[in-house]
Amino acid sequence: MDNYDVTSQLMHFDGLLNARELGGMPLKNGIVFPRNAVIRSDSPSDLTKEQCDNLKAAGITCVIDLRSEAEVRHYGNPFREYEGVDFYNIPLFIGDPDNENDPTINFLRTHLLGDFYVLILQQLGDRICRILKIISDNEGITMYHCAHGKDRTGIISAILYLLAGASRENIIRNYECSYTFMKPILDPLIATQEPGLKHILGSDAENMVIFLDYIEKNYGGDIKVYLKEQGMSDEDLDKLIRRIS
Repeated sequence: MDNYDVTSQLMHFDGLLNARELGGMPLKNGIVFPRNAVIRSDSPSDLTKEQCDNLKAAGITCVIDLRSEAEVRHYGNPFREYEGVDFYNIPLFIGDPDNENDPTINFLRTHLLGDFYVLILQQLGDRICRILKIISDNEGITMYHCAHGKDRTGIISAILYLLAGASRENIIRNYECSYTFMKPILDPLIATQEPGLKHILGSDAENMVIFLDYIEKNYGGDIKVYLKEQGMSDEDLDKLIRRIS
């Protein structure tokens, strides 16, 4: 058992509850995921100009918004027009999660979040590859986020950690702590959510287990096989792995 402490990765940026450095994660062969490369986060939509300036001053040069086009239209993103930081909106949700009749929301009434994560792997592989290539090419720190920084953000984090050589146990630990960090925002939402959808505001370990089991069953646990199937070349993967390990 290593001494991995998820709280050691918290960035404590003003205005963000779940901003975490991916660096510091123990990897195989006794090394750790490099710091000052990638940050995962909850949504920066409500950040002020000064708070955005603080993120830029911390070295963030690229922001990738994983939310749907509908979410970005509704909530906005201060980095869309922010000078000096590249911005991309690459949705890992097709539709509108705020619409109670959205097909994905209907799916989640009868399925776990982990099943939704598998759907993203199956249907949006080209977008996942594009996100990874941006991270690989960016020379500064890349910050990617969704709404609460746990689901779509959790998928990209798990893929990066699998590529770098993190353990299954630590990938799950890194995922399930999101609810704890976002609790001040999520608990009031859970209280008003319909019973069949309360689960989608959590980050239960079983969801990441479903995701990792799918990769194990279908790709022998090797995420590189999946990514090459989706269009990434060996050169693309080698470049990304050098960036994150």
